[in-house]
Amino acid sequence: MMNRSSYVMSGILRFCIVWCIGFMIICWSSCRKDFEYEASTGNLQFSKDTVFLDTIFTNIGSSTYTLKVYNRSNNDIEIPSIRLGEGQNSQYRLNVDGAAGKEFTNIPLLANDSLFIFIETTFDIAAVEAPTFLYSDIIEFDHGANRQEVQLVTLIKDAIFIFPRTNSDGTKESLVLGLDTDGNEIRVEGIELESDQLNFTNEKPYVIYGYAAVPESSVLTVDPGARVHFHQNSGIWVRPGASLQINGELSTDTLLLENEVVFEGDRLEPEFENVPGQWGTVWLSEGSINNQIDHLTLKNASIGLLVEGGNTAETPTLTINNSQIHNSSSVNLWARTSSIDAANLVLGSAGNISLYCNLGGSYSFTHSTIANYWSSSFRGGEALRIDNIIEVNSGEVFTEDLNRADFTNCIIDGNSFVELGLIRSDNNAFNFSFDHCLIQFEDTSGMLTENPLYDFEDTQFYNNIFVNETTDFIAPSANDFRLGSTSAARAKGQLDAATRVPFDILGMDRTNAPDLGAYQFQDLP
Repeated sequence: MMNRSSYVMSGILRFCIVWCIGFMIICWSSCRKDFEYEASTGNLQFSKDTVFLDTIFTNIGSSTYTLKVYNRSNNDIEIPSIRLGEGQNSQYRLNVDGAAGKEFTNIPLLANDSLFIFIETTFDIAAVEAPTFLYSDIIEFDHGANRQEVQLVTLIKDAIFIFPRTNSDGTKESLVLGLDTDGNEIRVEGIELESDQLNFTNEKPYVIYGYAAVPESSVLTVDPGARVHFHQNSGIWVRPGASLQINGELSTDTLLLENEVVFEGDRLEPEFENVPGQWGTVWLSEGSINNQIDHLTLKNASIGLLVEGGNTAETPTLTINNSQIHNSSSVNLWARTSSIDAANLVLGSAGNISLYCNLGGSYSFTHSTIANYWSSSFRGGEALRIDNIIEVNSGEVFTEDLNRADFTNCIIDGNSFVELGLIRSDNNAFNFSFDHCLIQFEDTSGMLTENPLYDFEDTQFYNNIFVNETTDFIAPSANDFRLGSTSAARAKGQLDAATRVPFDILGMDRTNAPDLGAYQFQDLP
């Protein structure tokens, strides 16, 4: 007869034997892949039969694209191989369920399940010596009778790259912007353009890394049809004594804009087409001279144009005509104590202010559309803000004379109740006028209308003003500010101003019953 101790030990021994046998069965079955998975029979399904990686510049990596592979059967399967058609020589890169490479074997796929394949590419077009090149490959699944494939296609464009060199210590070449309050240099990555880089043509697009500085006494000339692309935190800096001349022309195709000069980011994929803040700014610094811009489209910057100084100069710091700036993450056109003459200018949506006439200056805007329909996030500013005073972070206050800010035959509009902001220091001149303008100004609080600056009946500041009228833009959320048939801006313009700017931004004659803004109404097909 067993004693209590022997009985307990016998029970423990029986438990251990049973546990070990069960563990061995589990381990044996888990090692039997052929028991769990059947070989693929060529019945995979895909989220697309061709993956278009869109257009990229040579030597700049693409975005990551996704292909989904489905097993619609009720059986767990194993795909014997997934590989690029050109194998290790392919310029595409794959990531299959978390593993990077160009060839993969024995990939399991459960019944009625799917797996992700991520695809990227980088290509050096110098190998084919062509301005554009259509590069393609395939992803092969299995082989022989069960082989399936998905096409990969990418358009590669050649470009002229302008970028700072790498120093011996590994840092990038940089530019000195000035000194901080402690006397230390403020630097930004960039280069000073050489004499043979001061003419941007339309032969190839330009891609700029860092800031490209126009040297003193030099002129950067941009030809009709030129395309300039900016990498993140990049831009153009026009130094004191230097000039920027953008010589775009009217295009016959409103989609291709073949003669327009275009400034935008360097990501060409469709998903980046309207992403704000992709690059820095075009900075016309104090002391730059004779800057002229015609037929420029500038989009997706942080600050589109930053124009400083020149308030007392005999000629404007900037003359800008027939141009549009939109989708800046902060401000489309920021003028600080500056002098600007503008006509047929469209300043669209911006994350803060569309047009900021800051710290005084001298400004003239004729037949311009200033309309902020920003919807990407909260917007704190108006479509148009004018001030002659600013307080910096230290609490110090600066004031300057606003010699003039004249708006004639203009539209000031947006998706906020109040799209005009006026901030005045009584210690300095604050001269402004709105003549034949449509202004969005619905002061629901009643506080602003008590301010005499917003007295639209005061003929010292306002003449023929149309407040809170319907603009009927074609597609304001897409920065298309052409006028619809019911727009209150139609035939409201002052004729004398229209004769000084006889054609609208699209070349339409406006001398007969001129409309307000940059666009003259026309029936759309």
